[in-house]
Amino acid sequence: MNNGNKPSNATPPVIPLGPRRGGGPMSARLNAEKPKNAKKTVARLLHYIGRSGVVLISLLVIMVLVTVAELLGPFFQAKAIDTIAKDEITGRLTVDLAAMQGYLVMMAVIFVCSATLSYFQGILAAHLSQRTVRAMRNDLFRKISRLPIRYTDTHRHGDIMSRMTNDVENVSNAVSQSITSLFSCVLTLLGALVMMLYYSPVMTLIAMVTIPVSILVSSKLGKFMRKYFVRQQKLLGQLNGQVEETVTSYKTVVAYGKESESVEKFGVISSQLRACAVSAKVWGSIMGPIMNFIGNLQYVMIAATGGWLMIAGKGGISIGSIQAMLQYSKKFTRPINQIANQYSGILTALAGAERIFEIMDSAEEIDEGKREVSIAELCGEIVFRDIHFGYVEDEPVLKGLNLTVKPGQKIAIVGATGSGKTTVVNLLTRFYELDSGSITIDGIDITEIPKATLRRAIAIVLQDTVLFSDTIANNIKYGHPEASDERMRAATATAKADEFIERLPDGYNTLLAESGSNLSQGQRQLLAIARAVLADPKILILDEATSNVDTRTEMHIQQAMVALMKNRTSLIIAHRLSTIRDADVIVVLRDGVVAEAGDHETLLALGGEYSKLYQNQFAGLST
Repeated sequence: MNNGNKPSNATPPVIPLGPRRGGGPMSARLNAEKPKNAKKTVARLLHYIGRSGVVLISLLVIMVLVTVAELLGPFFQAKAIDTIAKDEITGRLTVDLAAMQGYLVMMAVIFVCSATLSYFQGILAAHLSQRTVRAMRNDLFRKISRLPIRYTDTHRHGDIMSRMTNDVENVSNAVSQSITSLFSCVLTLLGALVMMLYYSPVMTLIAMVTIPVSILVSSKLGKFMRKYFVRQQKLLGQLNGQVEETVTSYKTVVAYGKESESVEKFGVISSQLRACAVSAKVWGSIMGPIMNFIGNLQYVMIAATGGWLMIAGKGGISIGSIQAMLQYSKKFTRPINQIANQYSGILTALAGAERIFEIMDSAEEIDEGKREVSIAELCGEIVFRDIHFGYVEDEPVLKGLNLTVKPGQKIAIVGATGSGKTTVVNLLTRFYELDSGSITIDGIDITEIPKATLRRAIAIVLQDTVLFSDTIANNIKYGHPEASDERMRAATATAKADEFIERLPDGYNTLLAESGSNLSQGQRQLLAIARAVLADPKILILDEATSNVDTRTEMHIQQAMVALMKNRTSLIIAHRLSTIRDADVIVVLRDGVVAEAGDHETLLALGGEYSKLYQNQFAGLST
């Protein structure tokens, strides 16, 4: 059933009683989204990485050892080269073979140790990455489970799922590759600088000339590139949202012949993503070649300077020293090049992390209820006092609604589309918070009752049945998991669901497909009713609960409902007025207030709003 208040761009949440009003808040939010604080995002990522303290420390130690091993290689290579000398008397070359052999052995040991340590470094980096993203993913999912219904109704579900999958995966890649490589690069850069100063401060100074150029290029290009990676992640979320929306609404798309329009809309977003991804890739890749050119220029300058110093006999420079300086200069510039080459991956991860933290920073569902209330002691008297509420600011749905429901009463709520029928239930269950007014149960303001207690006292049977990919038994026990199998079977018998369940090959152990798609609509409705029966609520809410079953089954269910609603406060939201003729009180909503209230015969006799609705429906006209 649709009351006209649910955002058109939101698929039903777990309990789909969201606002029934046309919406565009989601698209406005995406278009207005601004880049977040990169420094803050990095700090929060480091906090998550720091949770794996032992792994992180072990990884850092190994990275230091690997860096030391790599820096010792050129040192011993220079020593080995310098064992070759020119005899000043004879002019012949002489070689200190023993020394050379010793240096070569040392180099072999260093290379073996470096390779071994690098292997363990990769393993630890993978562990660190997976532990980090597991913590982020768990925190994100936990946060999503605590978000208010308003959030899921105003944000595309596909975009939320994209943050859980694509964005988290980008962070995982950055932690396992880019971030660990970044730390290693810093160590190598510092170590190479120390060794270069050891060999020749003059050549080191020449090498440093290119550093400001490298920093300037990387910073300017990085700032320019960032916007492409942020937009790329945003478009990917929109694309996932479009796919999810089309798949979940596929029958409607086909029924209205909107396949081509859906494909065209997907193509527009896909084209935008392609163009943005190409731009991001191009600008992300151009930095590497530029930095390589700067590095090669530095290499030539060092070689020329070293040759001149050796010929001039200044600084004690030898051939081995020049060779070492050239290698250390490469080790000095290579980290800068690696950082430049991985910059695109780091930016993608930061953009994804920002989107993840955006959800984590969202306000959670308010639950200020601290009063200890026993569900068994509740009678179910509900009072709505001067209720004002709107899903969108300055667009009120309820405008001073007043309604009293006595314990055990069967109340039917009717009205034209958009009159606020489902909104009343949304507010009672605190899926949304009041703008003003109050709702009490047995004289207790519902804001004082913990939400878990409040919702355990209420059972909801919806027109759009919600089932999970689990067994039939577990779906029925969803609201009362500790119930015995005997009570479960009694509940299914009351709901007239036992007959079709027992005909299934696996009976109550039948595994349901997604949303129970391997059952008929009517069978799914019967399971939802059985779930409500087993929950044994104090307050029962029926949202066109029998709309998807045949007439004969409906008669049986109506009989079961009489027993189920006995001594329980029941709220029935109905479009089919024939199903509520026996309600104790029928409440007619119009323009956000109670227009009429009374039993069926009384309201017909009045000849007012209810009479018009009834006559129109009886005549076969749409309300």
